Amino acid sequence: MNKSTLLRYKGFVKTPSLFKTNDFTEFSQIELDSTPKPIDNTAVFKNQRLGKLVEEFVFHQLRQDASVHWIVENLQIQKDRKTIGELDALYDFNDQPIHLEVVYKFYLYDTLKSYNNPLSYWIGPNRKDSLCYKLDKLKNKQFPLLFKDETKQQLQEYNIDSAAISQKLCFKAQLFLPYDTSKVPMESLNEDCVFGFYISYASIAVFKTLGFYIPQKLDWLVLPHNNVSWQDYETAKYSIKEAIEEQRSPLVWLKYSETNIVKCFITFW
Repeated sequence: MNKSTLLRYKGFVKTPSLFKTNDFTEFSQIELDSTPKPIDNTAVFKNQRLGKLVEEFVFHQLRQDASVHWIVENLQIQKDRKTIGELDALYDFNDQPIHLEVVYKFYLYDTLKSYNNPLSYWIGPNRKDSLCYKLDKLKNKQFPLLFKDETKQQLQEYNIDSAAISQKLCFKAQLFLPYDTSKVPMESLNEDCVFGFYISYASIAVFKTLGFYIPQKLDWLVLPHNNVSWQDYETAKYSIKEAIEEQRSPLVWLKYSETNIVKCFITFW
């Protein structure tokens, strides 16, 4: 396996579950080991989309467990020759069939709007995604898919009765607070998921003495380290501006010192 994939895998493993298990009970969660499972050179992680790569990492970890018997992953459910949804994974755990949905997100604590639901403050970097939207989709679309007639019919191939299946969630996330804010209401969320802060592009001059590194999307998983090609403020600002003009909020690493490197989203808003 190449070094980039290994760093992504380690970053994924070190990302905690978003919810404190005993505080948030609507979905039953699985807890994955926070120590990376060994990966030999034959392991192939081929996906070039972050969400799908994370699924591969989750499946790899589960397969290392002797209590797990793998059944199928990414099972597309068809109706009239059209895909109506997908089950992320089905496996047996100690002879109990499990339907698993996998989520990995990056959320920022919104300060531009006020919300009734405290969880609504957590939004995607480009303001197109939100935690509440994802939870609603899980509750009303992804988990109920298991009980549709079309799904039951396809599960007959695996000799599985959908009524016997237990549903589980793996929901990992990196959270980012407004710059110069050390604490926000976390409700039932895991404080250990806070990985950095965000700041508007209009204010980034406060970082003009720092080193910058702009990782590609798959490397958003990676824990910051020194062994990258750092840019000065003026060089980085040019690349960042291009993203901002496209209404994209890039993730950067900010180097305060050799031992202090911080993740930061630069937002267009």
